[in-house]
Amino acid sequence: MNVTLASDGPLDVTATLARYQIWGEDPVNRVDGNVFRRVLRTGEALVPYEVRWSGPVDDVRLTIHIPGARSAVVADAAAGEVRRLFGLDFDLPGFYRMAKADAALARLVEPLYGMRPTLAPTPLEMLVGSITAQQINLSFAFACRARLVRRYGTPVRIGAAVLARARVRDLLALKYSTRKAEYIRDLARAVVAGTLDLDALGAAANADVIARLTALRGLGRWTADWFLARGCGRGDVCPAGDLAVRKAFDHYYGRGRALTEEAIRRRARACGPYQNLAVHYLLAGMRLGGRPAGGEA
Repeated sequence: MNVTLASDGPLDVTATLARYQIWGEDPVNRVDGNVFRRVLRTGEALVPYEVRWSGPVDDVRLTIHIPGARSAVVADAAAGEVRRLFGLDFDLPGFYRMAKADAALARLVEPLYGMRPTLAPTPLEMLVGSITAQQINLSFAFACRARLVRRYGTPVRIGAAVLARARVRDLLALKYSTRKAEYIRDLARAVVAGTLDLDALGAAANADVIARLTALRGLGRWTADWFLARGCGRGDVCPAGDLAVRKAFDHYYGRGRALTEEAIRRRARACGPYQNLAVHYLLAGMRLGGRPAGGEA
């Protein structure tokens, strides 16, 4: 079965998927030349699929090939996941119109034209990834995550029930710290016990998401902001506490001085519903200039 998707606005696939290769191997999301491969979970079934693309940046077509699939339900689920992974629902044309009034962003539109933030397909992947990336460089975070997936996951997705039974000492063997091992295990236990409803969380208002996540041990505002940005795809979010985000705002707007977290949030609010896109373009702009930059993995 093949499903074709079109992008509303430009799409630079190489730039969009670069995050799956910049900081090391990602065993969950495989990019091989002009092919993206992943496995979709529908109920208890695992369905492998691949995505190929064709056409110029302003008229890209994504073709999803799902071997052996005949169900419209599977096709719709795969299409929905690909829309998130390729950032197709971001209003890039609207962002570019807004960016014309911002000197820093206006300079980044041409070199980054068509780049879209990728969204985590599931809340659990997003939150486990965020815990993994807390206060360490992203190359090490990617390596830890890859080990975690191979040890506890299916070929694609980590299951909450499996992680809930994980022993801290086993996670330590994967190079996690004791605290991060406990945070991941406790998160999975909360999901399994039903005290954290990830589907409901994804539909909640920003303030409610922040309140619910920061009430959990090991999850602070940094994780909540990135969950909103890359887990929920909310446009009006700026992870102002992220070190890489702070460096990017200092570089483009600081005029030689370090900005406070609140000053960064105020500056980001000028972008209105395009704050999320602005943050990703500023981070990518730092990398273009050869300056070290990270951002939540």
